[in-house]
Amino acid sequence: MVGTIDQLLFAGLKSRHLALRHLSVAGKVVVIDEAHAFDAYMNEYLDRVLSWLGAYRVPVVVLSATLPAERRRALAEAYAGRAQRAVGFASVAEAEDYPLLTAVSPGHGPVQDAPGDSGGGARVRVERMADDEAALADRLEELDDGCVLVIRNTVPRVLETARVLRERFGDDTVTVAHARFVDLDRAAKDKALVDRYGPKSTSRPKRHIVVASQVAEQSLDVDFDLLVTDLAPVDLILQRMGRLHRHARTGRPARLRAPRTLVTGVEWGAAGVPEPVSGSQAVYGRHALLRSLAVLTPHLDAPESRPVRIPEDISPLVQTAYGDEEVGPAGWAPALAEARRAHETERAKKKRGASVFRIGEVKSPGSPLIGWLAAGVGDADDTRAGRAQVRDSGESLEVLVVQEHEGGRLTTLPWLGKGGGGLDLPRDAVPTERAARAAAASALRLPARLSKPWVIDQVIKELEQFYVDAWQAKESHWLAGELILPVQADCQTRLAGLVLRYSQDDGLEVLRETEG
Repeated sequence: MVGTIDQLLFAGLKSRHLALRHLSVAGKVVVIDEAHAFDAYMNEYLDRVLSWLGAYRVPVVVLSATLPAERRRALAEAYAGRAQRAVGFASVAEAEDYPLLTAVSPGHGPVQDAPGDSGGGARVRVERMADDEAALADRLEELDDGCVLVIRNTVPRVLETARVLRERFGDDTVTVAHARFVDLDRAAKDKALVDRYGPKSTSRPKRHIVVASQVAEQSLDVDFDLLVTDLAPVDLILQRMGRLHRHARTGRPARLRAPRTLVTGVEWGAAGVPEPVSGSQAVYGRHALLRSLAVLTPHLDAPESRPVRIPEDISPLVQTAYGDEEVGPAGWAPALAEARRAHETERAKKKRGASVFRIGEVKSPGSPLIGWLAAGVGDADDTRAGRAQVRDSGESLEVLVVQEHEGGRLTTLPWLGKGGGGLDLPRDAVPTERAARAAAASALRLPARLSKPWVIDQVIKELEQFYVDAWQAKESHWLAGELILPVQADCQTRLAGLVLRYSQDDGLEVLRETEG
């Protein structure tokens, strides 16, 4: 069975049917991938779930290429159980080998092994670059050929970068990838990227630019000649570097035969502390970004700098960035201290928030579960409200995007593949199974700005105007209870005073009324 991390985290949430969730993992093997990607709030739930899985003797495999040592220790201690936390776990936090295997058995201390790398390392030259779209276009124009990956930390930055680059290089040379596509389009995008840039590609273009959000930093097995990335926490920078010269290829452009990463999304300034752009700070926080920049500084483009060695530098960079020691030039100290205070305050707030609805610790065998769900959240499921409980992300809204024609006729989006495009969705009857499934596969999560507390009620009120009684029937399980977002023939609509524009190429773009 494959599921999202939310499904596992629900096992640590006080909610109805919790015992059934625990029974569902009994006797299974649980595999958690990309464990570095969880924030402090989610980690509180994950640690508690691991403690219960350890008590049940459920085997758990946790995978991460860039896990901070203290986080590795916390995971190991949680699984081993409270009685074993004093048994040699300091060694887990001190280990700096890479790659590293850590094994924990409930009732026993940890065992670690460093098997050695596969010998496929790389030396990545890292350079700073001005946060200027025209400067980026100039830099890329200097290259005769090559496949370039540009990763931005926010979707608006993705779309703005793509707009500027298309003006310079043409629409056919620039592709966009991010999370604001309907499900079927997102799947098609992912497949197209792997087909073009994956290990078995037979259609790799001579010159192309992919502008993407964080969707490109993990899961997709793709390979590019040059990486341009917004500043991010160092573990994520290293993940992004994993898409650079990933596979052995002949015929790379002469100027791109050595792996190179350009770091942008920073107001560098002539002196003082560089300042990450506001969008990146909103996503990752100033503390993580400044410490990332501090540990990367020795590798940046000063004459005495040296390339980032992969895999040798992965562990030292990650452990230093997430450690407690001072980093960076002396002049950065006040800014780093201020950022740390804000970070610690926010982290403590997240931990307190998670503890409200987190189930209690494992008790001794035979202890009753009376009061297990006291002050719980009631029902929780893989819904926008349920996911918000374990992600501290607020309640996000998911809609099914359909097309509205003159006279109010509704159809599925016209371009959907596998015969799902342009199918009728009658308002006075249950749609055919084929049409309903195509509509359900056109799900799209709205941007966070449309889910803020001061606007979400208005957004839901407007979306509920498209409530279709006939679709709530038992026979319409694909569509019942879903929020519908009809777009016009030009794939635009208005919602809460904003213009929403959708395209196969660029996904969802949110504009003010004056921009639409």
